[in-house]
Amino acid sequence: MNQPLAYVHPGAKIAKNVVIEPFTTIHNNVVIGEGTWIGSNVTIMEGARIGKNCNIFPGAVISAVPQDLKYNDEETTVEIGDNVTIRECVTINRGTTDRMKTVIGNNCLIMAYCHIAHDCVVGDNCIFSNNSTLAGHITVGNYVVLAGMAAVHQFVSIGNHAFVTGGSLVRKDVPPFVKAAREPLSYVGINSVGLRRRGFSTEKIREIQDIYRILYQKNYNNTQAAEIIEAEMEATPERDEILQFIKDSQRGIMKGYFKSN
Repeated sequence: MNQPLAYVHPGAKIAKNVVIEPFTTIHNNVVIGEGTWIGSNVTIMEGARIGKNCNIFPGAVISAVPQDLKYNDEETTVEIGDNVTIRECVTINRGTTDRMKTVIGNNCLIMAYCHIAHDCVVGDNCIFSNNSTLAGHITVGNYVVLAGMAAVHQFVSIGNHAFVTGGSLVRKDVPPFVKAAREPLSYVGINSVGLRRRGFSTEKIREIQDIYRILYQKNYNNTQAAEIIEAEMEATPERDEILQFIKDSQRGIMKGYFKSN
């Protein structure tokens, strides 16, 4: 460790090849995995569990107590996976008694000034652009992209491979494989560019498009659309994932886009 001007609590468990730059503070009850680099002026507080080969840039604050008046000093955690990059001034709060932890998966990029609140669970390979904000109790799937300054309401779920455009206010659940834009947030197509980049075939992309045409373009309500999709579309992992997401949605899924007169 290279930390002549840093403070590392004796109770922190730091792998031998972690690099800690000057003026960083690491509290008790922290675990940091091999190969991680921690820039200057970072604060890592109690309950942080940081994986291998992460990069944490100056000004980040990891595992601060939740900004939740119900929090009563419970012993909770932030769990960050491997190969995660956390850029300047990102804040990630630890959990409350709801989930007891805030989780960031592997291979994520969290850009400068993002905030991830208590009890959020973020999947693998996600990208959150600058100033994106997650309120508490949010669930984000794998390969999700939030463009700059997107703000997500508490208890919202965002499905795998979804793309949310910059400046969006996310008040409803965003199903998997879609692009979400406009105000109020609406379905504007599937995330075909992202899906191609991740190896989805043209046939598979067309299948997903056909499912969402039934859901968003045929004037059915969600219950009717789900019944038709289940009855008429071949059972595939993608079809079943979409149907399960609709079934599990607590806040309701976002609407289709309709031009106002």
